[in-house]
Amino acid sequence: MTISNQSFNEASADIKPFRISIPQADLDELQFRLSRTRWPEAFSDKGWKYGVSLEYVKELATYWQNEYNWRKHEARLNEYPQFMTTIDGAQIHFLHVRSPEPDAFPLLLTHAFPSSIVEFLELIGPLSDPRKYGGDPANAFHLVIPSVPGFGFSGSSLEQGWNIARIARAFDTLMKRLGYKEYGAHGSDCGALVSRELGLQEPEGLRGIHVLQLFSFPTGDPAEMADLSEEEMKRLQFLSNFQERAGFNSIQSTRPQTLSYGLADSPVGQLAWIAELFNGFGDHVDAIDRDAFLTNVSLYWLTNTAESSARLYYENAHIEGQEPQRPNAIQTGVAVCGDDFKSIKRFAQRDNTNIVHWSEFERGTHFAAMDAPDLLVPDIQAFFRRFR
Repeated sequence: MTISNQSFNEASADIKPFRISIPQADLDELQFRLSRTRWPEAFSDKGWKYGVSLEYVKELATYWQNEYNWRKHEARLNEYPQFMTTIDGAQIHFLHVRSPEPDAFPLLLTHAFPSSIVEFLELIGPLSDPRKYGGDPANAFHLVIPSVPGFGFSGSSLEQGWNIARIARAFDTLMKRLGYKEYGAHGSDCGALVSRELGLQEPEGLRGIHVLQLFSFPTGDPAEMADLSEEEMKRLQFLSNFQERAGFNSIQSTRPQTLSYGLADSPVGQLAWIAELFNGFGDHVDAIDRDAFLTNVSLYWLTNTAESSARLYYENAHIEGQEPQRPNAIQTGVAVCGDDFKSIKRFAQRDNTNIVHWSEFERGTHFAAMDAPDLLVPDIQAFFRRFR
């Protein structure tokens, strides 16, 4: 069995049910602010060269104001059981979707930046109830999907020091608080970092991790570069191109509070900031469903978590007394997507010594759970099948 002898109610004495209910006044204010946007005198014919395209943001803001229906998507989110709990002083919001299959395997899903629980909506049904979706019920999961501290309904009231390591410890506590004796973890971006950090911490009961990226890079040793293949060189060039455009990383790692004044005051500013990554700096525009994207943006705006979510980058870049990191030795699976940062296997294996599953797909972005769930679901199922 993967859950303790306690019933869910007994195991969750410190857990309270939660339901999303945004005040209408907040939605009215959003509409007003969108109607009063002051647009920059930006280039209108340079595409995404200088940043997010002006035409794209104007079009999406108009859709957000006139056609997007928050209440529709709020109702969809509320179809899933949601809860609040406090761990290490932080409020943590999470979805807990138990499978109808009694022997389902517990799985922690951690979202990316600038993402949210919305990232996993298309995975919930096929992973928790594969029988209903024409799949093998033996592949079922109990799903725990937290809002990362500082993100969404986990709220903006967060003390200093909430870096990836602390988040990983909190999420292990959450899984044990729910009564799970063993579990797996999956994530992309921030979620991949949290999953790998769990592997480094090796908490009791963690069986394996599945990620979309392993952020392993050359150390600068010329010997590492001597026999790189043409494909590996292309992946390094992709990384170089990313670094040239990743201004968000620099400012959030150094001055996130300065940035937050603009994002917290302008819904279009928040929209553009999130659109940069969701569209791959213009490399794959509108790969993700527009309503799903705007639901994600709306969560950031309506919960006022621009500052607290951006601060995660600062916390990770300013860890005092950090020791050299040892390799991750837990069983690890990787799914490399065609429109995403492409992990380089030789460097990944250097830093992760127990990679037992490696898949390569021609499509899928950094947020593959949203735009390629048909690829990701069977890959997650295949990796975790070994632990059942």
